[in-house]
Amino acid sequence: MARRGLAILFTLLGVAVFVSMVGFLALYLLFGREPAVPTSATLVLRVGGSLAEVAPADVVSYFRGARTPTVRALVDNLRKAKVDSRVRAILLKPTGFESPFWAKVQELRDAVLDFKKSGKPVYAYLEYGGDREYYLATAADRVFLMPSASLDLTGVATYEVFLRGTLDKVGAYPDLHHIGDYKTATNTFTEKGYTAAHKEMDQSLNRDLYEQIVRGIADGRKKNEEDVRQAFDEGPFLPEDALHQGFVDDVIYEDQVLEKLGGSDARRQIDGDDYARVSTTSVGLNRGPRIAVIYAAGAITSGRSGYDPLNGAVAGSDTLIEYIRDARRDRSVKAIVVRIDSPGGSAPASDAIWRELVLAKTERPERPLIASMSDLAASGGYYIAMPATVIVAQPSTLTGSIGIFGGKIVTGGVYEKFGAKIDATSIGRNAEMDSPARRFNPQELKKLQEQLQAFYDQFVEKVADARHSTPEKIDALAQGRVWTGRQARQNGLVDELGGLDRAIAVAKQRARIAADSDVELVVYPPRKSFYELLTDQFGAAGGDSYQSAAVSAFLTANLSKAELDTLRLMRSPLALFRRGEVLALMPWTFLRN
Repeated sequence: MARRGLAILFTLLGVAVFVSMVGFLALYLLFGREPAVPTSATLVLRVGGSLAEVAPADVVSYFRGARTPTVRALVDNLRKAKVDSRVRAILLKPTGFESPFWAKVQELRDAVLDFKKSGKPVYAYLEYGGDREYYLATAADRVFLMPSASLDLTGVATYEVFLRGTLDKVGAYPDLHHIGDYKTATNTFTEKGYTAAHKEMDQSLNRDLYEQIVRGIADGRKKNEEDVRQAFDEGPFLPEDALHQGFVDDVIYEDQVLEKLGGSDARRQIDGDDYARVSTTSVGLNRGPRIAVIYAAGAITSGRSGYDPLNGAVAGSDTLIEYIRDARRDRSVKAIVVRIDSPGGSAPASDAIWRELVLAKTERPERPLIASMSDLAASGGYYIAMPATVIVAQPSTLTGSIGIFGGKIVTGGVYEKFGAKIDATSIGRNAEMDSPARRFNPQELKKLQEQLQAFYDQFVEKVADARHSTPEKIDALAQGRVWTGRQARQNGLVDELGGLDRAIAVAKQRARIAADSDVELVVYPPRKSFYELLTDQFGAAGGDSYQSAAVSAFLTANLSKAELDTLRLMRSPLALFRRGEVLALMPWTFLRN
């Protein structure tokens, strides 16, 4: 009887898997084809969300195509529309950005400005006039605001969360130590408020970003910068006031904007999600000499890349080294661009990636290695940028943070509050160095500080060598301090300002590829085939990543953004790394509005 029941169960499971696969195949046939683009079309481009660098590698995302709002997918839509004779205009709809950072928004803004060189009109329509949304919209020819929406220009504010008081209440002690006065990643746990260095750094970052935003809006709206600064002090604005001040061109609804563009006929519109399924090669792009683009997105850890349900993408050293070696072995690749969007992470993992990039650079000196920095390329993220001949960053990229920290959070007191106790049996003087029950003793602390100082000195020396400077000069710029990309260029840590397209242009120049020649981008991680995704999804290989994606989806569906931020903070990225590991990681509680 039991055997029969098992047979029925496995039969039902088999039928369920078969039906699922047939369903996925039907979806593939339905959505896998390129859409028809009407003549004289208006491309409706919705931009918002978290703006990931790499789309999730799962079956659902495959069917959704570019619905996952990667930066490159959005930029490619603009590049295609620029040369596509079927597209006559763009309606840009910034819909709300989730990230506190600005570099990806600047990258999209640059792409809109580049599209305008085609002579085709770009109109921006705002249902919500937040600072990032409006900053992007000012790249358009005309900006329209919904009658019930305000224009929220108020300035730049940073919020840091300090948990020392919380840890004291629960009986935990942050036995964390750092090298560099500005290495503030540990301050979240060790302090109850700003230190002087921490406050100075945040003020400097905010001031520089504020000036970048002011200049962008002034250029886009053809105003002087002092008027824009005054507007920030007077905002937020009601729609009529925003119109009166000249910050928008009209207060109307979306259908009225489309009428102005001559694209009110729905048959003459194509959504950006659909247009993303139009291949770049079909409009004559992504052809020519090959350039490898290797994405390093997320906290840097040892092992394989993946996805953490709370902290997002994880850049595993084993995976990145594999990609670098693949690009190295490909003799057709004329240049390598490393695209970095990382706050750093494990110092040993960063060093392993650094070494592999150095080998790629020295193996074929005629093949340039270029670094492109996205929102973040700090600490370990800057470490892996160092081998590049040229480092390109957006003006608002957060970079630098050349510093190091390590230690542990002692939780023995938490157990004691509940009547429990952690006891240990060990052999070896320092066997209990990473004990969660007690603080470091003097001997153990000396060992930790030696480790931290040694890696910091190595970090500084490597930066000095890469940037053709001296350890003394780099040490003065380092100390764990975070810089904007514009500040980093001024102090010699970055070579040029711009996005991935600028980095590709530099790579072409260094590889002696004609400036007007298009290139084929060989992207790592490579896009998986439908069969590979299906195999991973239902096979053992994809089990962990599938579970992580499922957990992430559950958390996103059931928790607010504030609740998710609190969970991330309480768990902290420390959980991603091995116990006792030295970390090159920037502050992870950096929040802005």
